[in-house]
Amino acid sequence: MAHGLITLPAFADRKDGVRHFFGTRHRPAGPTSDTASVTQGTPGDPAAGAPVAVVSVKQVHGTDALVLDRPVKVGETLAGGWDALITNRPRVLLTVRTADCVPVLVHDPMSKVVAAVHAGWRGAIAGVLPKTLSILRRRFGSNPLRMQIGIGPSVGPCCYEVDEPVLERLRAGFPDWRNVVREVGGRKAMLDLQELLWRQAASAGVPEEQIRTVRVCTVCHPALFYSYRREGTVRGTMVSGIMRIRR
Repeated sequence: MAHGLITLPAFADRKDGVRHFFGTRHRPAGPTSDTASVTQGTPGDPAAGAPVAVVSVKQVHGTDALVLDRPVKVGETLAGGWDALITNRPRVLLTVRTADCVPVLVHDPMSKVVAAVHAGWRGAIAGVLPKTLSILRRRFGSNPLRMQIGIGPSVGPCCYEVDEPVLERLRAGFPDWRNVVREVGGRKAMLDLQELLWRQAASAGVPEEQIRTVRVCTVCHPALFYSYRREGTVRGTMVSGIMRIRR
């Protein structure tokens, strides 16, 4: 980690033509309310260098993806809500905001496309990540064997107790559900969202060694992360992002 950002060097670096980061509460700061716009990055942003278009959307805990395969203009407003962003355009920084949910970044170096995914329990169980990977295959010809996936910091299984309504949806939507929960009695369990997403990516055909996880719990580290579960309110969000830096 450097300057308040977490990166995965084995996931994507400059030689791959991609820059990425998982943010902390120190950098970059995220809005406490939803935004849906394209702004301009500055040399002080994680995408330092020439100006870039920074895409931020309204997140709705669903599975819809916004595909940006056209030129993106600074100042655009984006009507709608999405929990996944996809682009094959260079210098378009895709961002998601989290405060316990899981940020997931996807990079296909062969098809030259990137994606950023916001996955809370609703979106994860509903399949926001496998649906995003399916779009990459259909729209851009991406091969799961070539994909690189980074799963960022989130609430961990140490701190994420869920009740029967969540477990019921998990059992209905994920056959391997027993491997992502630890039952604690009283029709409650500790849910491992990162493991759920890891298994979904592997089931979609992404090689296990190409799925990397930052195993840090946002609830357990108040000096480093905002946490809705710990604080009981949205005091701020972490911003994570990914972009291609050249054609």
